[in-house]
Amino acid sequence: MSDRRLTVCALYPELMNIYADRGNLLLLERRCRWRGIDFELRASDLGERLDPEAADLFYIGGGQDRDQKRCAYDLVERKRDSLREAADRGAVILAVCGGYQLLGHSYELPDELLPGLGLIDVRTVREEGPRLIGNVAIEVELAPGRRDVLAGFENHGGRTYLGADGTPLGRVLKGYGNNGKDGYEGARERTVIGTYLHGPLLPKNVWLADWLIETALRLADPLTALDDGLELAAHADARRAAGI
Repeated sequence: MSDRRLTVCALYPELMNIYADRGNLLLLERRCRWRGIDFELRASDLGERLDPEAADLFYIGGGQDRDQKRCAYDLVERKRDSLREAADRGAVILAVCGGYQLLGHSYELPDELLPGLGLIDVRTVREEGPRLIGNVAIEVELAPGRRDVLAGFENHGGRTYLGADGTPLGRVLKGYGNNGKDGYEGARERTVIGTYLHGPLLPKNVWLADWLIETALRLADPLTALDDGLELAAHADARRAAGI
């Protein structure tokens, strides 16, 4: 039995899972177990209250508009205070695509304004124009002085804009990013991260998965290196697909 355990809570795993999001959870589990770190996966669904101490990492993926609406109201009514408390204590929150949109202040649809968690200073709107679809690569700096590339796929109709206090996750190298205009992708506030990159995200970017594990467990030393030949090849393919 390991003396270390990563507990992950997936929010609405059945409703918010249209972009192979389970692949992100499986990748986290495997990389923990390969290192002898215990892994526990929990879930929190519609109508359920959330214990802010229940997990080291909270995860929410993307969903269809009708399901995203249901989750938006449930998040605000039943889980917002707990997620804010979790973020304040340093728990990691990772949200992808539709989940990312719900981390901000609101998502303005043509006929409805969906409330958001307000964990990051962004707002999302629907504007005229095509969906933003394609391979994408961004440059990020999660650790001072260390720049890395995230590569994946984006497919979103919403345009997300950073507020005055908003911090982008990264700078777009190829692709559209948050809105196809300002050159930014995603958003970050301390240990809260939102991004449009999926496909899924973590199997193509295992360095980010390891950063999430290290940060969620508050490890003082880097994780043990793994034989990542296949994973690095997948990352290289994703970069090539994006054109870098």
